[in-house]
Amino acid sequence: MSGRIESLDRNLAPVAVTGDQAWYDILGFGLEGRGFADVLTPFDRLPAKAQPVVSQHVWALGMHSAGLCARFVTDATSLSVRWSLREDLQAMPHMAATGQAGIDLYVRVNGQWRCQATARPYQPRHNQEMLIRDDSPMTPGRREFLLYLPLYSGVESVSVGVPKGAVIQPAPPWPKERAQPICFYGTSIVHGGCASRPGMAYPAILGRWLDRPAINLGFSGNGKAEVELAQLLSEIDAAVYVIDPLPNLMSDQVAERITAFVKTLRQHRPTTPIVLVESITYQQGDRPPMTVARSRDSNRALRESFEQLQSAGIGRLHYIPTTNLLGDDGEGTVDGTHPTDLGFYRMAQGMLPTLQAILDH
Repeated sequence: MSGRIESLDRNLAPVAVTGDQAWYDILGFGLEGRGFADVLTPFDRLPAKAQPVVSQHVWALGMHSAGLCARFVTDATSLSVRWSLREDLQAMPHMAATGQAGIDLYVRVNGQWRCQATARPYQPRHNQEMLIRDDSPMTPGRREFLLYLPLYSGVESVSVGVPKGAVIQPAPPWPKERAQPICFYGTSIVHGGCASRPGMAYPAILGRWLDRPAINLGFSGNGKAEVELAQLLSEIDAAVYVIDPLPNLMSDQVAERITAFVKTLRQHRPTTPIVLVESITYQQGDRPPMTVARSRDSNRALRESFEQLQSAGIGRLHYIPTTNLLGDDGEGTVDGTHPTDLGFYRMAQGMLPTLQAILDH
């Protein structure tokens, strides 16, 4: 449990009451997974000042709600969610709509997060779904819930509906020793492509396993390790930075950009651990030579940059090789590149020992 649940009070006012349901804006619970306060809209992942600094693509992707979530406690025995997307849902050919634009609900059971239900986006923009049904209610009692927002869509609003008379309130704050987030930066893989639901992106999995906040700064096709992004990341008071951009970089770009990226982070965050992650090994059964060469050469360049940075005296620098990631059976992706839930689970398993050791130090 992230904090002890004391008696529930009734000081959180509903934003609407429809029939026998009271609706609560999740912003009233406190939005987690966002690294910046000065945003244009509440569900942006980048600060307003980033708009003229980053590329148009990165700015637009920063409006996706990947990694954003809310924790709350309620004694309700049934629960609904309704949410509005910024734009009409455009189906992706290789990713489930539940991951792209759905909502994931987790509940703590014996101290562990367990998936309770996933809300499906049946309509292009405005959706509502009962996640815990009246005809199959939960047993009475107070519980802590975790609600993940869509990975590849932006949202305008999200609210939780519970029966009138039920009590709902923000979850207890994170204890001091686990309040600092893990900050993930990278590509579509960090972003969450192609998880079947929001809670299965590897930053979300690791956040649950390590029981602390996680910030997802994955930018699909645009994790290019620009120094401007390093400067933005350095504003986040993270417990550790996980840098995973190689699938969007060629080997000569790795050599050029990773050193500058790490040095920029280290300049502003002299003691925060930094983890460099090798590129996944692409998973086609009979991999084309150019594909093999790309990941091999990029990983070689990353290793050389890592060693050079260490030789230059940059400490608290860690490294995760590709052998720890997707596995070698070819079953971890939808297209040779983007992980399935199995692939993300394996990636989280491969990263967990390094992150656990860092955080326990």
